[in-house]
Amino acid sequence: MLDTLIVGGGAAGLSCALVLGSGLNKPFAKSKSVAIITHQKTSHLQNALFNNVLGLEPGTLGRDLLESGKKQLKHLYPEVLQVEKEKVISITNFKTYFEVKTNKNTYKTMRVVVAVGYTSLININGLESYLEPHPQAAIEKDRVWLKNENHLVAKNLYVAGTLAGGRSQFAIASGSGAQVATDILTFWNNGKHTKIHDKV
Repeated sequence: MLDTLIVGGGAAGLSCALVLGSGLNKPFAKSKSVAIITHQKTSHLQNALFNNVLGLEPGTLGRDLLESGKKQLKHLYPEVLQVEKEKVISITNFKTYFEVKTNKNTYKTMRVVVAVGYTSLININGLESYLEPHPQAAIEKDRVWLKNENHLVAKNLYVAGTLAGGRSQFAIASGSGAQVATDILTFWNNGKHTKIHDKV
């Protein structure tokens, strides 16, 4: 049984995993287990070119960032399990836990963070009742979101990135994933507002 399973290895999912990973050495998180299903084939970053993102060298390619993000996570926080070459087919809420099925395996987890793209082609069974037209995208783009309040769709079911209702901008998606991670860290820390900063 995992504590938290992140679905999606784009900007939001990797940001969420990095922030959660940075908190796993804290006393309140010692027993927590985190995994990320790093499916990236449909990520909008595959075709992205970055010139206007603080901290990224102009000309950075999104596809390179996807790969370097996984390496950064593995190097800094190897405790976060990275599941590659699997695609989520369904998420079933059993009230006290979730069952997440992929094309290869089944995972049980206390919490799920859905951080996949916001196209109307999303086909994860179990999320249909939460899907609505995206509030901040052009109608002709046919984008969707998982209706939520502060990234919370239902108890222990979170959404991050463009699927949470934000616009398709790297910094927004990345920040959304980090926000969800700090919400989970806060929950782990008995409701005490928690963020993780490294200092010189």
